Amino acid sequence: MTALAHSFADASAPDLAKLEPATLNHQVAQFLYLEARLADTHDYDGWEALWTDDAIYWVPANGDDTDPEKQMSVLYDNRSRIGVRIRQLKTGRRHTQTPRSELARVISNIEIAEVRGPEVDVRANVLIYEDNLRGDTLWAARNTYRLRMTDAGFRLVRKKICLVNNNKPIYTLSFLV
Repeated sequence: MTALAHSFADASAPDLAKLEPATLNHQVAQFLYLEARLADTHDYDGWEALWTDDAIYWVPANGDDTDPEKQMSVLYDNRSRIGVRIRQLKTGRRHTQTPRSELARVISNIEIAEVRGPEVDVRANVLIYEDNLRGDTLWAARNTYRLRMTDAGFRLVRKKICLVNNNKPIYTLSFLV
């Protein structure tokens, strides 16, 4: 249990708005850095454990303001599909990931957009460097997250990755973005 989660252990639904803004910003940033490290180092089990049961993992295509129920997405996974994606990556039989990509990402411009009880909406810019047999690729994105404080600390409720070039054909995204 994180120190922040421990401070809310007696509350059934912690109100994150009661935290000092600097404390909340720091804890959110630390969580986003953890999520990025787990993805970059291919710690699939650790990454999957960060998600809530009602999670959505979404990479829209053709703009940022699309409806994933009516328009195409690069990916639009619920919690069950996130688990399937992780199991596929762990088989070692994803040919676009043989050998697997070396990844490093930088997260910046982290902003708290809204706080509602135990949940916080966050915006951040992300730059992912990918090295694989195809060559080097830079992926730039504007991410939005919904995080929920649980007994175990923050968990991902929603992650939306808006690639800045999502209106163009893109290479296969066969890693965790």
